[in-house]
Amino acid sequence: MTCPPIAIVGIGLHPFGRHAGVTGLEMGAHAVRFALRDAGLRWSDVQFAAGGSSSSGNADTMVADLGATGLPFLNVHNGCATGGSALVSVYNALTSGACDVGLVVGFDKHPRGAFTERPEDWSLPGWYGTAGLMVTTQFFGMKIRRYMHDHGIDPPLLAKVANKAFRNAEKNENAWRRQALSEEEILNARMVSDPLTQYMLCSPGEGGAALVLCRGEYLSRLPHARPIYLRSAVLRTRQPQSFDVYSPALGIELSPSPSVAAARAAFERAGVGPSEIDIAQVQDTESGAELIHLAECGLCEDGEQTELYRRGATEIGGDLPVNTDGGCIANGEPIGASGLRQIYETVLQLRGDAGDRQVPNKPITGFTHVYGAPGVSACVVLAR
Repeated sequence: MTCPPIAIVGIGLHPFGRHAGVTGLEMGAHAVRFALRDAGLRWSDVQFAAGGSSSSGNADTMVADLGATGLPFLNVHNGCATGGSALVSVYNALTSGACDVGLVVGFDKHPRGAFTERPEDWSLPGWYGTAGLMVTTQFFGMKIRRYMHDHGIDPPLLAKVANKAFRNAEKNENAWRRQALSEEEILNARMVSDPLTQYMLCSPGEGGAALVLCRGEYLSRLPHARPIYLRSAVLRTRQPQSFDVYSPALGIELSPSPSVAAARAAFERAGVGPSEIDIAQVQDTESGAELIHLAECGLCEDGEQTELYRRGATEIGGDLPVNTDGGCIANGEPIGASGLRQIYETVLQLRGDAGDRQVPNKPITGFTHVYGAPGVSACVVLAR
């Protein structure tokens, strides 16, 4: 079945980082106002909304600030895939004809330090936490160590990933970490979870992002719109014996990550192949995640990453620019907002509005990917 064209017509962002005296909900509402202004619409024009946060309240309560118009407003909580999951909800409402104009918002304001999770909230026994297995950095270290062993990748490549992130963020006024660091500084920094050093990992942070979408026929009411089309938006969860956050037990045979299924379905629905993507944003909770997710999403082969980074293919001017705004490593991760930040950046790039970090040669297609605990992935294909 052919889906009707769905366009992103408005984007808004609250800068990422630390913002004393501003709540997460306020950051979300700030992003919504900017997205509506960009679309040339009012809050009362929105017919359906979905939004999410991990630790900063229910998105639907921002109607106390934006206006209680009576619209259906869905709260989403899906780990680091919260933003992508909320987007899928709005996309489905638009494609079904349930509404003509939809809005998605994500935000968070995390305290300093590591995330504090209760094993019982993830269908795990209490001993799982006391044994230290709820610490995500430990899982990330285990996963990338195994991947590097299996595919002949050496630790210096992890430093190249983070180095690129900080250099890209230097050109992003909305990023948190905007100071470039050399590969040597990154590689020799304090070890957190071998082989991941301090500057290879993102930090929980603060920020908000929002998008306004509409059905294709509604564009006639928006004469000044600069639409970027959402060719597909897909969500998948883990299969038995997949190696995922909070479920790292290894079976005799491992199932593919949910990112594999989500990306494959997104490309199929969009009628676009991975080789046709001009710019990509993939979840880089740490340097190893960027490497793994590029392969899981079909954007390269396992083990091919060393050559890709060596020849600069993932740089802004390369064959496949990746995480052009600095990704999670440089922006930090306010969980609810991260997936929508990726969309915000990709829309800027496809419009040609990314300024000093603009990808050359007028990119036509973009791909975004988020991955969250305990094994949830959302992938999106966009096009001019």
